[in-house]
Amino acid sequence: MARNTLSSRFRRVDIDEFDENKFVDEQEEAAAAAGEPGPDPNEERAQGVVLKVLTNFKSSEIEQAVQSLDRNGIDLLMKYIYKGFEKPTENSSAVLLQWHEKALAVGGLGSIIRVLTARKTV
Repeated sequence: MARNTLSSRFRRVDIDEFDENKFVDEQEEAAAAAGEPGPDPNEERAQGVVLKVLTNFKSSEIEQAVQSLDRNGIDLLMKYIYKGFEKPTENSSAVLLQWHEKALAVGGLGSIIRVLTARKTV
């Protein structure tokens, strides 16, 4: 057996640095270093207002409201629907599913794809 087997001087790479649980995205790290603030409270408030408006619609009026939107409006609606799914409140998921069904019927799968691949979120 070699003499240096127990020596740890040969290890030059910190393997703990590459642990999956410690992974930090470079962009997030750069944003934190630049001192960029977290989520904008105005955006969260706007999302809450939109969710409240969507949940207060009558079921019979949803289709008419969706029909009145253009393509960009439907894409924006879908963004807010998915954002609402991220933070569900009481009974919001059922209402959002109704909105999603009507928006999908008008916007098609292209709307979902545009929302899921968009870089800018709401």
